[in-house]
Amino acid sequence: MKLVDSHCHLDDEQFDSDREETIARARAAGVETMLAIGTGNGPPDLEAALRLSAKYPFIYATAGIHPHYAAKATEESFTHLRSLAQHTKVLAIGEIGLDYHYDFSPREVQCAVFERQLDLAAECGKPVVIHTREAWQDTMGMLGSRWRGGGIMHCFTGDARQAREALDLGFHLAFGGVLTFRSAEAVREAARLTPADRLLVETDSPYLAPVPLRGKRNEPAWVVEVARSLAAVRGCSLEEIAAQTTANFQSLCLRAWAGSR
Repeated sequence: MKLVDSHCHLDDEQFDSDREETIARARAAGVETMLAIGTGNGPPDLEAALRLSAKYPFIYATAGIHPHYAAKATEESFTHLRSLAQHTKVLAIGEIGLDYHYDFSPREVQCAVFERQLDLAAECGKPVVIHTREAWQDTMGMLGSRWRGGGIMHCFTGDARQAREALDLGFHLAFGGVLTFRSAEAVREAARLTPADRLLVETDSPYLAPVPLRGKRNEPAWVVEVARSLAAVRGCSLEEIAAQTTANFQSLCLRAWAGSR
C-alpha cells in the first residue's frame, strides 16, 4: 500500500528534535510521497519546504505566503516567489488564501496578497493550495472570479454545499484529521459525495492529529488513519483509498513537476 501526505509542515520547530525519524516512520508506514508546505514563518524566507525537498527525493514542496503573514509581503516577496515557482520540485503555490479566524493580517491585506498569488500561479502554470477559515464566501468569490487552474482545498472542513461549490470550480478536496472527529459528520457527508478522482488525504502535521491519536503531535505516518477513516466513510477498502488518492495527487501535482523538468 502506498499513500501520499498531500499537506505537511515538516519544517515546523516541533520536528526539530526528530525530523529524520519522523520522515522514516512515514516511509515505513507506506507514505511514499510527502508535500511539504513552504510558507514557514512568512517572508522573506519562503524556502523552508524547498530546503527539505532537496534532501529527500520523495519530498516535494510548495511555496507561498500564508494569510497569517500577508502583512509581511513586499514586492520583493512576489519576485522571490515567482523565482521559486520555477523550481522543479515546487509543485504548487500555497498554502494561500484567507483566514478571518485569527486576523493576524488585516483582511484587506490578506485579499490583496491572495489575489497577487493567484495571478502568479496562473502565470507560472501551477495549481494552488487553498487555506480558508471563517472566510468561505470571500475565498470562493475570489477564486470564482480570478482562478481557472485547479488545485487543492486544504484541510477541507466544510459541508456538502461547500464541497459542491469547490468541486464546481475544479478543486480537489483534501481531508485530514478532522474527518475522524466525532463532531464532524458534515465533513464526512462531504467526503461521501466527492467524486473518487477528486479525493486527497493529508495530515497538516504537526497539527490536527486524527483519532485515535488526537491531542498528540501529528506526523505524516498518521495519514494512514485519515485514509482508514475515509475508506470507512465511503464504504471501500483502505487499499482502494490509498491507490485512488495517490493517483489523484500524481495527476494533479506531479504532472506539473514532470512538465518542468
